[in-house]
Amino acid sequence: MVEPRRIALALGSGGARGYAHIGAINELESRGFEVAGVAGSSMGALIGGVYAAGKLTEFTEWALSLTQFEVIRLLDPSIQVAGAIRAEKILDHIREILGDITIEELPMPYVAIATDLVTGRAVWFQRGAVDTAIRASIAIPGVISPLLTHGRVLADGGILDPLPVVATAGIDADLTIGISLSGDAPGHDDWATPATPADPGALNEWVGKIRRSAEQLSAPVTSVIERFAAASADDEDEKAKAAVESAAETDDDEWPNLGRIDVMNRSLDVMQAALARYQRAGHPPDVLIEIPRTAGRTLDFHRAEELIELGRNAAAKALDDAGLTGPGDSTSAAELTEPQAVDA
Repeated sequence: MVEPRRIALALGSGGARGYAHIGAINELESRGFEVAGVAGSSMGALIGGVYAAGKLTEFTEWALSLTQFEVIRLLDPSIQVAGAIRAEKILDHIREILGDITIEELPMPYVAIATDLVTGRAVWFQRGAVDTAIRASIAIPGVISPLLTHGRVLADGGILDPLPVVATAGIDADLTIGISLSGDAPGHDDWATPATPADPGALNEWVGKIRRSAEQLSAPVTSVIERFAAASADDEDEKAKAAVESAAETDDDEWPNLGRIDVMNRSLDVMQAALARYQRAGHPPDVLIEIPRTAGRTLDFHRAEELIELGRNAAAKALDDAGLTGPGDSTSAAELTEPQAVDA
């Protein structure tokens, strides 16, 4: 009888595109692979945490139920300049799913990556409350407020480690599989389908409550609200993309028509994609699954179904290309001399 092939997962950062991690994990399990441990940055830390706790099904059901307006309702704006939202409403739901559990109590090794903004170093959460580790790792700069704990200012793990392959080194596994959410995918710009717009009346009521509770909203908060309130989010993305391309083709010094969130998200995506390439050069996974960064925006948390399916398809093709149909196949880690990548 062939023993199940044990794999270590490195789950990358990339906001809502991280739903693709769910599809990839489902594909791996359907082929009989056993996940021996997981390391994650940002959304990768969130998905990895709920998976390690055995709660991925519950989380997936909740994610699939989210509409664009329900995502808006989960935002809890902060008047602090450090971040537009506190993310406590989101974390409350995560805590309900996870329960009161620590990393030490998980049935498999789990590492969540965060960034210490004071020291400029990555922080590996390998003990303590799972929800605290997730909260630190998902603090997207300028969007979610950093976590202040034990004298540290902790933010998104993807700032320094967008694909935490190194963090899986201590996991007893036969193979390491990395899932990057920062892949280059020419020709996939049209992958994002039009999102369902939020109900204007309900949205205006929500914004009104915020304004009544705080005399002054910071500019980042307004940017996030406007981002979600757009009648057609993908039209906004197309305008932003066209503005960037237009600016690149002209000698004029005029600013392209980009919002704050556009600039921030695109800057982070470009930075993390470049950093991930350098990291993979030094510490390549045995198999690399790439989700194109054009597949979805950082805040597209209402698009779980299609992004999960994208992750499953990308994983299936990557595994097939690597000859890894399931436990008992003839391919060994030693034979995988170069990481196998796939663009969805």
